[in-house]
Amino acid sequence: MFTGLVEDIGTIKAMQSDRHSMKITINSSKIAEDVKLGDSIAVNGVCLTVTHFTDLELTMDVMPETVKATNLQQLAIGDPVNLERAMPANGRFGGHFVAGHVDGVGKILRKRPVANAVYIDIELSEELTSYCIPKGSITIDGTSLTIFHVESNSATISLIPHTYKETVLGMKKIGAIVNIETDLVGKYILQQLKKGHVTPAITRDYLAQHGF
Repeated sequence: MFTGLVEDIGTIKAMQSDRHSMKITINSSKIAEDVKLGDSIAVNGVCLTVTHFTDLELTMDVMPETVKATNLQQLAIGDPVNLERAMPANGRFGGHFVAGHVDGVGKILRKRPVANAVYIDIELSEELTSYCIPKGSITIDGTSLTIFHVESNSATISLIPHTYKETVLGMKKIGAIVNIETDLVGKYILQQLKKGHVTPAITRDYLAQHGF
């Protein structure tokens, strides 16, 4: 489990890939300083498992489903990536619940400065926008953000100067593809509603039928 608070911007040092899978090596001495074999690391919001490491680098495998569903397939050597270690049980929870399981990708449509912030409009599929609400949470390339506006095929978020500077979102240009993870709690609720698992209204008849 992650929080969406990016700890470091790493750099892709090496990549091995075929049509379906990848192995990536990322340079980040900050993340590597206390890593262990098998640890989970969020890379642009994608939960990956450390298979090899040094004092400076981390190596991780990317399975076919992850390659297909995320923007990791577009990475090249030298590209920056957001990194976050899994949250310790005794750690502060500063973002929101982030599983590292990307729901899909979006495309940056527009970036515009508003006072000390930068507003970013991101094109999303109709399925992804169904999980988005104003003032709700969303994870974009591993960064926990608040949604300010939702359309049928897009959502708008705002970056404060610190987030703009300390994550890869500040480097992304118009047209860039970003990983999207919608709010975990919202997904569970919507799925229950779709399946018809809705508690009936509490009425006198309902209470009587259930022994009250």
